[in-house]
Amino acid sequence: MTDKLRVIAIIQARLGATRLPGKVLLDIGGQPMLMRVAERVRRASCLNGIVVATTAETQDEAVAEFCQQHEVPVYRGSQHDVLDRFYQAARTFDATAVVRITADCPAIDPQLIDLTVNKFQKAGVDFACNRLPPPWHRTYPIGLDVEVCTFPALERAWQEADQPFQREHVTPYFYEGIQPAVTRSLSNLSLVSPRGFRLLLVNHDPDCGSLRWTVDTPEDLELMRQVYARFGNRDDFNWKDLLALFGREPGLAK
Repeated sequence: MTDKLRVIAIIQARLGATRLPGKVLLDIGGQPMLMRVAERVRRASCLNGIVVATTAETQDEAVAEFCQQHEVPVYRGSQHDVLDRFYQAARTFDATAVVRITADCPAIDPQLIDLTVNKFQKAGVDFACNRLPPPWHRTYPIGLDVEVCTFPALERAWQEADQPFQREHVTPYFYEGIQPAVTRSLSNLSLVSPRGFRLLLVNHDPDCGSLRWTVDTPEDLELMRQVYARFGNRDDFNWKDLLALFGREPGLAK
């Protein structure tokens, strides 16, 4: 655990996905995807706790009940104002730093959570991540996304963000307006946003950004089921193990 911060991972989960409804509770190798994500996130040594943030809508009763049955802390809040849901969850669980994870990433790697949080702490920034949205170029596979921010930075975004997009996607208020350099960098980048937030972008060399390990479609779900089957339906593999698997079986990517 960290000495200076109370770091809480907030896992964003709901059943109302349009392309694959109910996906967070669909089975992957004998366990619902949400449990796979929660168990993997829980292994990050930098964390002081985890919480699932779902909505207060009737359709997400199943998510809340599942968490309660499996002793996973849960917070229920706004369906569309996800920034408010995160802020209220962070405040409820006394976080001084928040790690944002989405529940459709069953390959999320606790070692990458630790790496991002440690670099965040050492750099003394307001926000750190291992990917930024286009036009930025990502260097980690889709599905390994980690974002971390201080509670004061989250509170400022919660107070000031006034656009629906900013409220729905939680973190754009931190990095909007920063333009990527023409030349792609595989080194970590220290950035300052137009709003004065200090940011750190954690990159990977070599570039692995073309790989996709998230679950948005039935094909994605089948891929993750195949991946877990290759590891005997255990969830203790890391992302480098996955890289090796895709090297041995390039057909999986199709």
